Amino acid sequence: MRRKLYPINVLSRAKLITAAWDQIGPTVRPGTVTNTTPTAGITRARGIEAKIRNAELQLAALRNQRDALYLSLWDKVKRVYAGVKGIYGDDSTEYEMVGRTRASKRKRRARKTAVG
Repeated sequence: MRRKLYPINVLSRAKLITAAWDQIGPTVRPGTVTNTTPTAGITRARGIEAKIRNAELQLAALRNQRDALYLSLWDKVKRVYAGVKGIYGDDSTEYEMVGRTRASKRKRRARKTAVG
């Protein structure tokens, strides 16, 4: 199923129709649609598109702020890990309390046997 119920280039199609309509003549009316109907829709669409662009810029700025904060926070967390490891050792309960795995509880790497 398509995500949108209209073509991607609907705005450019509406602009083309408006330009053609101006050349054909404003008195032509297909049904109840007048020559000002597409123009009003284009104007409203431009306003909405501008609001969307502004919101996307604000969202990008907020994401950049979040990423900078998380990077700074991660640096502090790593310093705490290193500090606890340096003070208490990597096999201490304090090391485990800060969320790390004690050295005695780590699984040893499986040794590969040489096939020969």
